[in-house]
This record gives sequence, structure tokens and C-alpha cells, in this order.
Amino acid sequence: MMDLKTLRSALEQLEEERGIPQDKILGAIEDALVAAYKKDYGKKSQIIRAHFDLNTGTTEFYQVKLVVDESMLENAKEDAALPLGSLASKSGEGLPLTSERGEPLALIHFNEDQHLLLEDAQKIKRDARAGEEMTFPLETKDDYGRIAAQTAKQVIIQRIREAERQSVLQEFSGRAGDIVNGKVQKIERGHIFVDLGRVTGLLPYEEQIPNEHYAQGERIKCYLVAVEDTPRGVNLRLSRAQPKFVEKLFALEAPELASGAVEIKAIAREAGSRTKIAVSSRERNIDPVGSCVGQRGVRVNTVISELGGEKIDIIEWSDNPTTMIENALSPATVKNIILNEENREAVVEVIPDQFSLAVGKRGQNVRLAAKLTSWRIDIRAPGMEAEAEELKIEDTALPLGSPASK
Repeated sequence: MMDLKTLRSALEQLEEERGIPQDKILGAIEDALVAAYKKDYGKKSQIIRAHFDLNTGTTEFYQVKLVVDESMLENAKEDAALPLGSLASKSGEGLPLTSERGEPLALIHFNEDQHLLLEDAQKIKRDARAGEEMTFPLETKDDYGRIAAQTAKQVIIQRIREAERQSVLQEFSGRAGDIVNGKVQKIERGHIFVDLGRVTGLLPYEEQIPNEHYAQGERIKCYLVAVEDTPRGVNLRLSRAQPKFVEKLFALEAPELASGAVEIKAIAREAGSRTKIAVSSRERNIDPVGSCVGQRGVRVNTVISELGGEKIDIIEWSDNPTTMIENALSPATVKNIILNEENREAVVEVIPDQFSLAVGKRGQNVRLAAKLTSWRIDIRAPGMEAEAEELKIEDTALPLGSPASK
């Protein structure tokens, strides 16, 4: 006899640890018992259901038949297959689709294992009506063969996996775009598998911060890019390289960002090296830059530490292109800016000793400024024409109409 105390304990554990409701597991057990019963004692065409009593450990089996009249039948040929478009029962067999009035939407083939003529049904139940189901108790069996038991086991495993997949989808589908915490489970060919508790997420090589190294068992924060439901299970795509990851990290540190009082208007990032962020405030008495930097730089330093020392420039957003471009080129000092608004191109003049600072190492500063503002930026300084021609080229170019990296 089944150990009901152990079974109840297992059901509670599955619900607590994997988020699978107990009724889902009981449904899987009943489906498995039906599969085992049909394997040894039933017919393939029969529609059988089971009711498992968790209190007593007993199982009752029923055969289900649909009451039909002559108007519902395509022909009276027995043992014919049900038509396509049938309604699946718990055991996976078919019952005809019916309208709101209970009328079948298509004529059906009569099968004595699945259907019962109205006149015969009314001999059993006087008020029987076409379209309703009638159940007939079956003899309870406790002795199942090896193949039937294996079939039951496979059904339970399949149903539990499906229930767990649905539970995981329900939990994580609403968290896409959030930061998740986990442990490094394993590393294969540069790709990192992150244990998130009930499911494993994938941090691909191209979504990692360059030059960061991870050890198995190490705690790690990632940005949840997408939740995908695939035939092989639920896939969670993670990233540490996307600009949104930086935005979410600041939201964790700055309550003003989390509440919406301060907004990140644009981000330009080269992961592992440098990030530029443009912020604005929706309330006059709140300093947007100060909110992100924090007292003595504690907030920005926490984010920098999480990113492995990546440099972060925080500037104030402006709707004025001239002011915005000047802020974006910080820490360089700008002398003059000439705008071509039609082509969204800007010629920025600086004094010679500010040229290298404005351009940045390998053109990084001006390149990020161009991404942040969505303007093409050309840095010029007296006597630095050759250097400008060598560096501006593609580092500073941004396709026309290109949005900021946010």
C-alpha cells in the first residue's frame, strides 16, 4: 500500500521548492494510473478517467461516454476514429467540440467505446440529453505489469516537467528587464551557466564584460534579457554587457531613479571600459547627477565595483543640442560648436591641449558622446588637423537617425 504520509510530504516539497501546485501533481498521478490501467486492462479507444483519493490512497476508475443522437452522427460505423478538432479530455482522448448550447460543431463518427446513443442513455438515466457525458465505474485494479508501470512513470515525469515549466514561465516572464542573482554553475566554451534556483540561465560569451573572470560557485548579477519557451524547456538569456544592465544597477542604488523622480535619458557603453549616462530630473529640487553619484560618490562607486572598475561619466541631459554635446564630451572643455541640424552633424572646436581629452583614448570619448547624443561629432583644434583626420574617421561616425544606446 502506498505510503500516503511520504506522498503528501513529497507533494508539499514539490510545491514549495519548484512552485508546482499539488493539484497538478495529483492530476499527473491520475493520468499515469489511467495510462497503466489502459495498458493492461482497457482498450486504446476507451476514454478512461481516474480519481485518486489522497486521504485513503484508493483509486476509482471510470469510463466516459458522450451521449449522442442521430442528428450528431455522420454514420453509424463503429470503431471509427474521431474527427480532427476534438476536445481533449484529461486522459488525452477526444470528445467532440460543442457550441455554447452544447451542440456539436461537426458531425462525428460513432464509436461504441466513446459514444452512447440517446435512447440507450435514457434507459440508464431518464433525463439524459444529447451532448452530456456519462460515466461508468470500472473494476479497480492494483496489479500492473512492468510495461504499464513504466508507462505510468513516464507520464508522471512528463506531467511534472510540464507543470514545472509553466511555473517557471509564470515566475520569470514578468521579470524580463530586471536584474537577477545567481551562482556560476559551470563554464563551457566561454559560455556561463548561472544557477538561478529553479532554473539555469545562460550568459553567452558575447554578453560578458571583457576581461572579467568567473569561478564556479561565485555569486553573480545579470540583466535578464529575455525568457523563451522552447520545446527543450525554458531558456533565460542573460547579459552583463548591455547598457540596460548599468541602468538597472543605478536603480538599485539610487531611490530617486527607482521612484521615477530621476530618469536616465540615454546611455552609451563600451562594456568593461567606459559608460556615459545622461540623466534628468522631474522635480526641480532634485539634482539628477548628484542622485546617481551619491554622497562622496558611494552610489556610483558601488556600480563601478560591480562592473569591475568600468569608468562611468554621469552628465545632465539637455534638450539643447549644443549644451548636450558639450556635456557629453566631458571632461574636455569645448570652445565652440557649429551645428548642421539637417544632417545632425556637429563640428566641435577645442583648444590644442584639450584635443586628446575630447577625443579620448583611441577615440573612445568622442565615440561615446556621438552615441549618447545621436549626432555625428567632428573634433577640431588649431594645429591638430592631421591628428583629427586620423582619429575622427569612423570612431566618431554615427549613422544618421541612429538612436541613443538606450
